[in-house]
Amino acid sequence: MNQIETLPLTARFNRLRSLSLALLLLITGSLYLLREYDSHQATLLILGAALGLSLFHASFGFTSAWRNLIVNRRGRGLRAQMLMLGVAVCLFFPVLSSGTLLGDDVAGYTRPLGWSVIFGAFIFGIGMQLGNGCASGNLYHVGGGQIRAIPSMVGFMIGGLWASADYEWWTTLPQFAPVAIIESLGTGLAIAVNLALFALIASLSFWLEKRYHGDIEQDLRQHNFNLKMLLQGPWPFIWGGVVLALLNFAVLAETGRPWSVAVAYPLWGAKAYLWLEETFAIGLELELDFWAYWLQPGREEALMEPLLSDTVSVMNIGIILGAFLAATLAGKFSWQWQIPSIHWFAAILGGVMLGYGATISFGCNIGAYFGGIVSGSLHGWLWLIAAFAGSLLGTRLRLLFRLPN
Repeated sequence: MNQIETLPLTARFNRLRSLSLALLLLITGSLYLLREYDSHQATLLILGAALGLSLFHASFGFTSAWRNLIVNRRGRGLRAQMLMLGVAVCLFFPVLSSGTLLGDDVAGYTRPLGWSVIFGAFIFGIGMQLGNGCASGNLYHVGGGQIRAIPSMVGFMIGGLWASADYEWWTTLPQFAPVAIIESLGTGLAIAVNLALFALIASLSFWLEKRYHGDIEQDLRQHNFNLKMLLQGPWPFIWGGVVLALLNFAVLAETGRPWSVAVAYPLWGAKAYLWLEETFAIGLELELDFWAYWLQPGREEALMEPLLSDTVSVMNIGIILGAFLAATLAGKFSWQWQIPSIHWFAAILGGVMLGYGATISFGCNIGAYFGGIVSGSLHGWLWLIAAFAGSLLGTRLRLLFRLPN
């Protein structure tokens, strides 16, 4: 007898209704994009949904993994991230070195190293702890019914739009030219150096955990593959790390770039402002068209074109739908409304810091940390160090807002 059949009749009906709605939204959305746009946009929605399902089933949180290491000295989540990065660099580096994948041009994210990365990643690290999530985390939390992620997302849009106004100033600060270690070291040596660094970080987490607890925390979820566990979860962290690496590679194959999330938030903020200005004439008269951020290739077009023509926005919507589907499959979807008002304030404040930090530091934990490192760019490592330092402070600031650690 399966899990659904053992539920009370009302609960079984509600679960099947939610599951039907999740599938309907995903299928309808894919067909709409296929008809109104093209197969590329429909594929992006499905890829996003696969990422959302994976994030939810594995509970793969960057925020909670770092906080668990900082506060509890448990490194299981961080080690899963190192595994994810290890699998990904083995896939990405040879392809990025050749510049083509399946006959199409591909490129990574190689960005300068400067104060914008350091400061942006640092306040992002604070914001992810106050907001209880990062760019991707908020998306899959909303898909699972956690309404508390919405104020963080709203703050993210506000912070992203604010940072787009300041973006030109940040680019004028002293910075070092981008460093691509694939070009500097060669593909094989670059992979070996990165794998050694991942192993070192994992080993340090083992040492820290063993020192404080005398043992190593085990993943209590079973590791034996079966279809029920695949569909309903929960997944071991190892599954989550490997699947996210593979899906990021699929994103590279489809879009020519690694997975990105945060770049959609300032666009959503700008779209919201333009709608408010047009509808209510709020009188701010922000000349977005002349801001340096929106004059970059592709961003001015994204500002003027419909939202569903934007690659990252479609994938982010897919993450929400995929998490919704995963939550209904697992029987875990429920609206979580009631949280203290001070937590709402922390979420909005954290969201503003997330949006501002991600926009000036060339991305979030996905686009800058994950995407930067698998692109062989040193800015990804600089982002990781600065964001982790911000999380160290952020975990302490949580106490001011009565957020549990």
